[in-house]
Amino acid sequence: MDTRHLQYILTIAQKQNMTKAAEELFISQSSLSQYLAKLEQEIGVPLFERTRSKMLLTPAGELYVEAARQVLSIEKHLYENIRSLNNRSHITLGLTSQLCLRMLTAIVPGFKTDFPDATLEITEANVKTLTHMLQEESLDCAVMAVHDTSAFAPDQVDILGTEEILLAIPKGHPYCKKNPGDTVPWNDLQEDLGQDNFLICKKGSTLREVTDQIFAAIHLDPSTMCETNSIITTRTMVAMGIGITFIGKSCMQDENKIHYYRLDPPVTRRFALIRRKNWVMHTPETTLCEEIRKYFKRKTVKALMR
Repeated sequence: MDTRHLQYILTIAQKQNMTKAAEELFISQSSLSQYLAKLEQEIGVPLFERTRSKMLLTPAGELYVEAARQVLSIEKHLYENIRSLNNRSHITLGLTSQLCLRMLTAIVPGFKTDFPDATLEITEANVKTLTHMLQEESLDCAVMAVHDTSAFAPDQVDILGTEEILLAIPKGHPYCKKNPGDTVPWNDLQEDLGQDNFLICKKGSTLREVTDQIFAAIHLDPSTMCETNSIITTRTMVAMGIGITFIGKSCMQDENKIHYYRLDPPVTRRFALIRRKNWVMHTPETTLCEEIRKYFKRKTVKALMR
């Protein structure tokens, strides 16, 4: 079954730009334009309205895209059912945080031993990207550090645990001498640390959502900020005295160089296993999800979570 041309139209609709769609599909722009022109000629009506900056779906285009999604979904389910006959599942899994990556390295060896013919395709991205992929059903499931799960139906979500968010400060920082304890009031962020270089995650991550909420609540507009999505890089920069950051408790390291404070009032994020709406689960898929749940129930992980 060759349905790649349906994906062509879906990608144009998603990108709203012929050049970007061609890059996403790894084909030439001229080939994509020729295919669209031929298809619209066959149908007899345009599927897209061309503006100076965007390609927007016409009513006919919206009908075509909806039908294309249904066809691709039927094809995907068919292939999943066929592969499941011999446990040859192809599972696409999304991950966000460092703890999720550690989880993966712990469960994959056993999973591959039980299902050697199953393929596990991993996508590392932020919450916003993975949420979109799950909603578009281009991802089977994801393990994410989340602040809000309202984008999904309750039966799509398994809450795996809750983790406290900490403030990480270089041990040589003057504030550590002023406050040698383990808790920092929110007001101190404004009064004592407002001029510091805040190392924050880029927009789209749960930590960034939490950070923005804290800043808004205490009316703090940091004088300097550095954005990165690498927790390892951020933690290293804190250890080197370059700045301060908010970090999940599971990511604590370098305690000899970094002072970790609990926030008062406390702030948390949740870890969740989220499945796409129409995911057909057979033995490999069910086993993988169960192993993910078991991992987050283990005593070593519970020690990191509250």
